[in-house]
Amino acid sequence: MNRYVLKFSKTGYLKYISHLDMLRLFKRTFKRVGIKLAYSQGFNPHPKMGFGQPLSLGYESNGEILEFETPDRLQVDEILETMNQVMPEGIRLLLCKEIPLEGKALAAITEFAEYTIALPYKGVHLEEMQVKDFMDQEKILVKKLNKKKELVDLDIKGLIQELSFNEEEGQLLIFAKLDAGSVSNLSPELLIKGLADFYRLSYDRSEVEVTRENIIFAKNLQF
Repeated sequence: MNRYVLKFSKTGYLKYISHLDMLRLFKRTFKRVGIKLAYSQGFNPHPKMGFGQPLSLGYESNGEILEFETPDRLQVDEILETMNQVMPEGIRLLLCKEIPLEGKALAAITEFAEYTIALPYKGVHLEEMQVKDFMDQEKILVKKLNKKKELVDLDIKGLIQELSFNEEEGQLLIFAKLDAGSVSNLSPELLIKGLADFYRLSYDRSEVEVTRENIIFAKNLQF
């Protein structure tokens, strides 16, 4: 058995394709190019493939990760070439790498994700927006629905690893490295809410663009 990682971008209209539909897309593509997937055992076998971290609907990405297992030995350059020929516009494979078969699934060792957020805003000048002021708060509280569908306060300060601002063509560009994965996770949506509340930003959410740039795994593993 052999294990491989694919890194790919997801842009344009494809950002509206759901996580499950992306799994179906890759499953069909593997079949189309003749790559046999390994399957789990039991009463309901499923292909051994999965994303490092699901991407929220409407987000673009320059660094999505998919891992899969196959009984065949493959040439990574051939995988990139053949799959890119049949992928729809908006999906572009950037890297293919073989990794050890042993070890946890990448989804289980996801630690951080890096995002670029483009936020059209009004009424505040960039020089008035100091990251230090935001991060120096004792707590950064935002409202979030819990499992009981109740609005509760969540302190997101400890979930923000890096944060910086820039400006480009009338947009506030936010770079953020946030906790991601099953142990600790912060949605960029909550960060946007926290920033908007603190700086009193006026914006239309439909005009905000979120791009995931990279996923970082345990032991600083990156692809």
